Amino acid sequence: MRLGDVVRVRPGARVPMDGQVESGESDLDESLITGEPLPVEKRPGDRTVSGSPNGRGTFLVRVTAVGEESFLRQVIRSVEDARALKPGLLHLVDRVLRVYTPTVLLTAAGAALFWALISGDLQRAMFAGLSVLVMGYPCAVGISTPLSIVRGAGHAAERGVLMRTGEAFEGLRRVQRVVFDKTGTLTEGHPALRVIVPVACSEDELLAFAGAVEAGSEHPLARAVVDHAFERGIALPEVQGFEALAGLGVRARLGESPLIAGSPGFLANQAVNLGPHEERIRELESQGLTVIGVARERELLGLLALGDALRSDAAETVRRLHALGIRTSLIAGDSEQAARYFARAAGIPEVHARVLPGEKAAMIRKLQERERVAMVGDGISDAPALMQAEVGIAFGSGADIAIESADVIILNRRLSAMLDAYETSRYSYRKMVQNVSLAFVFNGIGIPAAATGLIYPIWGMVAMAASVTSIFVNSLWGRGAYFFDAIKGVGRQLQAPSTSEA
Repeated sequence: MRLGDVVRVRPGARVPMDGQVESGESDLDESLITGEPLPVEKRPGDRTVSGSPNGRGTFLVRVTAVGEESFLRQVIRSVEDARALKPGLLHLVDRVLRVYTPTVLLTAAGAALFWALISGDLQRAMFAGLSVLVMGYPCAVGISTPLSIVRGAGHAAERGVLMRTGEAFEGLRRVQRVVFDKTGTLTEGHPALRVIVPVACSEDELLAFAGAVEAGSEHPLARAVVDHAFERGIALPEVQGFEALAGLGVRARLGESPLIAGSPGFLANQAVNLGPHEERIRELESQGLTVIGVARERELLGLLALGDALRSDAAETVRRLHALGIRTSLIAGDSEQAARYFARAAGIPEVHARVLPGEKAAMIRKLQERERVAMVGDGISDAPALMQAEVGIAFGSGADIAIESADVIILNRRLSAMLDAYETSRYSYRKMVQNVSLAFVFNGIGIPAAATGLIYPIWGMVAMAASVTSIFVNSLWGRGAYFFDAIKGVGRQLQAPSTSEA
């Protein structure tokens, strides 16, 4: 594919290249790219971004960028840059072995040299050196990390969390700030009917009229209205003369009566009086919702508000993070108004709206100058930021590049699963410290004793086997602790309703 080529994008397909619409109309889902939850209508002259799923329309696109200049290639380059700039984590065992290994080698050489010079007994000198090397062999220290990680990874998987990297275990427990993407992460990520405001009829009648006139439309908001009407078991009357007006609304005839549905501006142009309801419309729009009015014979029947919704466990997850002393931020690619509304609903104090994909990683780097950061996202535009953060957390239902850039994958749809990952990180690190301490208890006693030359190397092997066995037992000794944690969690959930009632 070359610059200037014209490509037809069919219904349900993805836009193959960045380009400009030549002819035709449709709506593109750009939520994974821009963060905007509602599909964006595309007409001749509008720009398209590669990777965007097409709606039910078809159109021709003239290719304007290929190769290194395409949007997806720029995202990949940003991910690679973020990987290079990502702060490295030196793990506990790495730090220990940097000092431990030279110390054991010097002690073994010193013990052998000491007995060779002082007593002239070469056998005792050889036994002393070999016993120190055998007793100090870092096998127990070396397996302390893998065992704790394997145990923690298994526990996390039981709770629907995949811990992909060592950074997930070492870094997550040290995180001081969690940055959330909005669309599809903090919110559900798809439009649905959220508020029904009947004016001149009942709710069911309003949905019947709205569903009837919207049934012929291919727009995602229209489909959301029709789906909601069917979910409530409402029968839709038949209409005639359906006509869709791109970007405005739809109209049809119900018997001899004209029936219209669309934006408040469209209804106002059709001489529908919205004056008494303007304040209510502004209130709904301030919540990040899209308002559709339904009118019959120029009489307003009611209002429907559609939009994204906060995940059911988002506010509780943020509250628990704050209780742990972890600060939170929200990064969104869409409007300031919508971002601030969802941030208030979730209890997030810091908001950054209209952030371009290339700016997210730079914003994470700026935060990292003063604190350790975890990023939670699911979109293509989140991938560089996920890679840049000390720990990236992505949903398994997100974009492939976001999953590849993350350290932790949430396999279920619970945002609160990131708290399970945090607790797993803390538990695994605690087990790792215990294992290293056990290894040094054996080595701390055994190495000085071996340096005397009175212990045969075979007893050093026995001591080493005992230390490895103790670490195995300690790593597996955690089921009881997890059981009691689960019981406490159930207890908190049972107490929650009574607390709120009080």
